[in-house]
Amino acid sequence: MILSPSKTVATDHALLLWQDTYRHRVDAAVQAALSDLEKTAYAPLLEAMRYAALGGKRWRALLLYATVASLDPDDTLKADAVADAPAAALELIHAYSLVHDDLPCMDNDAMRRGKPSCHIRFGETVALLAGDALQSAAFGLVAKSAMTDPAKACAILADAIGVGGMAGGQGIDMNASVHGQPRGNIDEALNALETMHRMKTGALIRASMALGMLCVPSPQCKPIARQNLMMFGDRLGLAFQIADDILDATASSDTLGKTAGKDEAQHKVTYVSLLGLEGAKRQLNLMKDELAALTQSLGGAALMLRALADTMLNRAQF
Repeated sequence: MILSPSKTVATDHALLLWQDTYRHRVDAAVQAALSDLEKTAYAPLLEAMRYAALGGKRWRALLLYATVASLDPDDTLKADAVADAPAAALELIHAYSLVHDDLPCMDNDAMRRGKPSCHIRFGETVALLAGDALQSAAFGLVAKSAMTDPAKACAILADAIGVGGMAGGQGIDMNASVHGQPRGNIDEALNALETMHRMKTGALIRASMALGMLCVPSPQCKPIARQNLMMFGDRLGLAFQIADDILDATASSDTLGKTAGKDEAQHKVTYVSLLGLEGAKRQLNLMKDELAALTQSLGGAALMLRALADTMLNRAQF
């Protein structure tokens, strides 16, 4: 491990160094995973997979590494090496979800990560298959990994992206009842929105932390630490979505790397549409306070986890 969060003050410089180091690390793991497929892969399909999977902020992989750091800050167990495979798998899953999310039958977005969406570049058929292949490659990585329980890790990942997680949340999002139609009082609407985002966005964030726990031996991960880490992941997933809603309403397409203002254009129910811009900012600040309190309960080794969360939630000036 390059930095020891238990001994290093989580300054902006330290955080940037840590993020840069581990982004390079997971990028290399993703590259290696895709290169391993070259002998059997249909070349145009592999090209589309590379196009979709390379690049991005790597938040989910970084959360996994930060979870490992909070449990084994000095990497005495060499957990970082174990974490590379599930970290790459998370990024392949995330890439697959973005490819499918951008398709005309879903959110119909022509831009992703500041470049044409996968289906714009390669066509809908290849993009659809590339997403499928990225998902299967991710499960292969986890199943063959050196984690303490690869079978449990596969189950965690399956639950996070299935009908009770990402896919189910996307289904709710695409349902016409979520897009601008009356939903009763404000509390009911907020509860419905929270349920959707716990599935669509939060499930994979929680899985990132759960997989991180499986990269260290069970005795290293005390029950109270496990409980607090999962609570942290749950609150971070919701806070991340509030920040995303604020960014969609305030940032440019260049800043976002995707089409800005789509939520309002599609009449989606969002935290901004329900609470107003200032109300959404207040809600985000409340959740930041919750995350800070949870980090304190995890002790000094979780400094990098808190700093990473702060960066995720402050990725643009609102």
